[in-house]
Amino acid sequence: MTTSSQPRAAVTPRRVPTGTAGAAPRKLPLRRRIRRDRVMLLLTLPGLVYFLVFHYAPLIGYVVAFKDYQPYVGFIDSPWIGLANFELVFGDSRFWTSVVNTLKITLTQLVLFFPAPIALALLLNSVVSDKVRRFVQSVVYLPHFIGWVIIVSIFQQILGGAGALPNLLESVGLPRVDVMTNPDTFPLLVTLQVLWKDAGWGTIIFLAALLSINQELYEAAAMDGAGRWRRLWHVTLPGITPIIVLLLILNLGSILSVGFEQILLQRDAVGAESAEVLDTYVYYNGIQDGQWGPAAAVGLIKAIVGAALVLGANKVAHLLGHEGVYRGAAK
Repeated sequence: MTTSSQPRAAVTPRRVPTGTAGAAPRKLPLRRRIRRDRVMLLLTLPGLVYFLVFHYAPLIGYVVAFKDYQPYVGFIDSPWIGLANFELVFGDSRFWTSVVNTLKITLTQLVLFFPAPIALALLLNSVVSDKVRRFVQSVVYLPHFIGWVIIVSIFQQILGGAGALPNLLESVGLPRVDVMTNPDTFPLLVTLQVLWKDAGWGTIIFLAALLSINQELYEAAAMDGAGRWRRLWHVTLPGITPIIVLLLILNLGSILSVGFEQILLQRDAVGAESAEVLDTYVYYNGIQDGQWGPAAAVGLIKAIVGAALVLGANKVAHLLGHEGVYRGAAK
């Protein structure tokens, strides 16, 4: 084997321009980024149009809250009256009754309904058999697609004065009860209806969050001797805590809004003193009685309170170390 006597050329190291080491990658111009992501932008276009048309454009109608609005005159020609509509609303005892009823129902749902999808998702995630899990998911998802008219009718057939439960109580010698017309149990009744209708549907987000947890964390916890409950407490719950905080903040934003159709169907049977909420108050006073200005004022109050609660809760989440709805400013 012969070796070449010709010396090898020296390899000159490549010079790196000074000041570029560790530098952040150059940001693409806006036009190039739009061209690069044009497919994704087109996919989001229908959702953007929906929010613009049905959520942001109607915000212009809040000007009615400061006017003596007449439908046949129009927004522009209706006279300005300042805060007179708000004074009228705050002086109405029915408004404060609807506020109290709304808060009762909302807080009851927040305590009893909000944890239900979390518990159901944890239960479904612990099921070993995929067939059983899919069957249970299909069963608990189904009520979400049933209208409120049918659901209220089902509860009427079970809990109403001539329903199955009063007949069963009478057959065993107990007095008959009519839960559907009882003002004292109305918040629990509507919460039970929402629980049966939407608890299964709410598990979709939490099941997705559970699937995103790194399985190596469970294996490491098991190797350290952690049992099922300790793995649930130290691995599972921390893994879905950001989603829980996010949904809790968003639910606070709608704390003054409850199911309009659900309440409207049962308001007359229970009575306005116990079943009147802000949404039905706006309907009866704004739509039926033609008081457009006060109704718009109530809607504006709801929007301001909801936005304040979301921003405040998001700030508290940042202080507790969570991202919340959006990230806080970098310090």
